[in-house]
Formats: sequence, C-alpha cells, structure tokens
Amino acid sequence: MTETPETPEITIYTDGGADPNPGAGGWAAILLDKASGKHREISGGEPRATNNRMELTAAIRGLEALKRRCRVHLYTDSLYLRKGITEWLPGWIARGWKRKDGELQNEDLWRRLSELVQEHDIRWDWIKGHAGNRWNERADQLATLEIRKQKGGKAAPAAAAERPQAEIFLRVSCAKGRGGWAALIRRDGEEEVLSGGFSSITPNQLDLLGAIAALESLPPGISVAIHTGSDYLRNGATRWIEGWKRRGWKTQEGQPVMSRDLWERLEKAMAARRVTWPETKGRELPEMKELGAKAKEAAG
Repeated sequence: MTETPETPEITIYTDGGADPNPGAGGWAAILLDKASGKHREISGGEPRATNNRMELTAAIRGLEALKRRCRVHLYTDSLYLRKGITEWLPGWIARGWKRKDGELQNEDLWRRLSELVQEHDIRWDWIKGHAGNRWNERADQLATLEIRKQKGGKAAPAAAAERPQAEIFLRVSCAKGRGGWAALIRRDGEEEVLSGGFSSITPNQLDLLGAIAALESLPPGISVAIHTGSDYLRNGATRWIEGWKRRGWKTQEGQPVMSRDLWERLEKAMAARRVTWPETKGRELPEMKELGAKAKEAAG
C-alpha cells in the first residue's frame, strides 16, 4: 500500500497598499513552511492600483506560489479581504458576481481568488497592522519598497536607496559569568539563526563574536546591513577603529584596545563586504525580541 504524502502546512502573511490611493501600488506575501521552518518572500508592484487591489493581489500571489494542495493559515490586516472571502463571496457569486447595490469592484481578482480557495484548505485570520508582529511588519516593509520602486525611488530615505543584499540582526545575553549571542541572517528571502555560548566573557566581546560569525558566514563582496543595539559595536566599527589603528591599537588615553584580536577579525570581515550599520534607537524591530530568547538559550 502506497502511503499518501502528508499535506504541507503553510502560514502566509500578506500586505498591500497604494500611495496615493489610487496610485503606485505594492504587494508582498511571506510563506512559512511548518515542516522545514524556512520561509520565502515574494513581492511586486503596479504603476497604478488601489489599496484593495494590492491586498487581493498579495493573497493571490501567495496562494499561486504553492505547488500542491496545502493546509494554509493566511493572515491579513485587510478587513476588506478577510470579510470578502469569508462572508461576502457566496452572495456575490449567487448574484452573478454582483453586489446587492450594484457593480462589484475588483471582480477579476475576486474570481481568481475564488478559484484558488478551491485548491487548498485555508483559514483566514485578520491581524492588526503595525502592532509588532514580525511577519506582518516584514510584509509591510516589502510592499512599501515595491511602491517606492514604482515611484522611481522617490520619497525613499537615502539609507534605503540601495537595499542591502543581506541583513544581520544581533542580540546578546550575559549574566553571572556566562553569555550568549544570537544572530538572524536574512538573505534572498531565506533566514538562518546562528548562536554561540561562552563562559568568562563580557557583553562587548559577545557583540563582536556575533558580528564576526554572522559576517564570515556570508560571501565576500555582498552588501550587508547589521542591526544591533550596541553603541559600542556600531561606533567601534564605524568611528573608532581607524583611530585605534593609527595609534597602534591604543585608545585616545593611550591604553591598549580591549579585545584587539576580535576587532582585527571584524575589520577583516568588513573589508571583504560592503557593511552598513543602521541606527536602531527609536525603532521597534520584531526580530530583536525573538533573538533575545535565542541569546539567553545560547548562554545556557
């Protein structure tokens, strides 16, 4: 007797918008595979769209990315999408794709979505937008980048003009002589978490070790943004290191630079890649909260 393959379980987070509305549009979907723990990011845009069309497009593209029947848990922050698919759709179909009061907007997209609904077992949930959920925030970020592309990059902050090829998020935990670091590495829609634990170590050393390990795991020549809450690490890498080298690895006070061996390794890793250090103060990064637990776990 041939065993039937288990139906994959996939979670999808979607978002879409237009600026202005109607105007340049962008959409994004993030697919998380329960079995492997991996995720995939897809996104796109249109020169003229509406918020609602982009929300629908995000859901459609997310479901179209599935190559076989799946059990899907789809999260959207669009009540229009969720109520449309769970409450209003049967009535529209019964009336020949009409609303009670007239024409149905976005009929082409609703028709396509109704086809995809038949191909999977889907649970639709609404999630509050901009409330700190890691994947909702990421989908919003990707959709916003697509809107900026449609605008030719206008209104994009200078730091976001060139999107880095990889991102590193770094956290450390240190208590009672033991410490751990954890780094989330995001590249090409894939994520990997690295971590390490040590005894007789300082938080500053942990920050350096985490940054070094994460950078060394990436290929030379790549552009990388490192997100860290450590001013010591960021300032050392961007402002202090050149002065230390000119003074023979001495501080302004003439004292030997602590952890020189680690700083030299970090400098070598940075020299082989294009590294930026975005400011994190005043920004809520959902990735950081999750990494805090990973760092504590690594510390043992």
